[in-house]
Amino acid sequence: MERSFQLLVGLVCIVLMGSLVRTKRDTTGNLLHTEVHSAPTQRWSMQVPAEVSAAAGEAAVLPCTFTHPHRHYDGPLTAIWRTGEPYAGPQVFRCAAARGSELCQTALSLHGRFRLLGNPRRNDLSLRVERLALADDGRYFCRVEFAGDVHDRYESRHGVWLRVTAAPRIVNISVLPGPSHAFHALCTAEGEPPPALAWSGPALGNDSAVLSGPGEGHGHQVTAELPALTHDGRYTCTASNSLGRAEASVYLFRFRGASGASAIALPLGALGLKALLLLGVLVARAAAGRRLEHPVMQDTPPRPQAQESNYENLNQMGPRGPPAATCSP
Repeated sequence: MERSFQLLVGLVCIVLMGSLVRTKRDTTGNLLHTEVHSAPTQRWSMQVPAEVSAAAGEAAVLPCTFTHPHRHYDGPLTAIWRTGEPYAGPQVFRCAAARGSELCQTALSLHGRFRLLGNPRRNDLSLRVERLALADDGRYFCRVEFAGDVHDRYESRHGVWLRVTAAPRIVNISVLPGPSHAFHALCTAEGEPPPALAWSGPALGNDSAVLSGPGEGHGHQVTAELPALTHDGRYTCTASNSLGRAEASVYLFRFRGASGASAIALPLGALGLKALLLLGVLVARAAAGRRLEHPVMQDTPPRPQAQESNYENLNQMGPRGPPAATCSP
């Protein structure tokens, strides 16, 4: 034991009060010298996932934890979440904690839907977002600020991407006039993933459709056009993605009145039976208008009726001039 001990050179490392103390002794155990090195200090860092996914209408949690170089900091602090871009994007949440307090008082919560889940005193800034909407989709950045005796701050540079998913929903369907008494239909739907749109109707033949592909979109909305409606009838727009499908219809009815061609387009689905009843009334009125354009001569002369302000105008007409009947749509 003594021989082996003499062949060894003692090397002892002691970490004391944030410093690394290194001592070296000779073979007899006598202290040769002592080296004191500063222990590596903890740096600023933030840990967030790359992406969090949740469905529209539900809640999502955005995790965020951090480290900092200030030991046992208990001064005032502020926790901040922003969206869009780091350092300059609009804030959606902000809270502040007083010296020595673990309660972070909320100062800002956009639309009241953002709530801090973590404890900033324990290096946790995790945030909960309630009642998700497609507009919440985007990148979020967490930030912490120290005040008082220590002034320091740190913010995640890459952030966490909140991906909001939703089944399709048709937000608008309409028929619009074009040149030469032509009509075209537009359908706009939203969803995530962006839905594919398809049109079907009498102008397309039985069980046929015009696929829109991604269509012309803005954000989570896509629009598909049916360029020419050549037949009266019901035209249906169907939106579909991996989460579901939705459809809405519009009924086109064209008629010709005294002033030219006109059309009536009724959205179906939401109106249902009421729309069909209204269509029947409009058809009856249009038919009555056609009868007025081409009056039928009767064997029995009509009963004379009293005239008011137009009595003199009738006297000024030629003796054999027939009365004119007009109808506007």
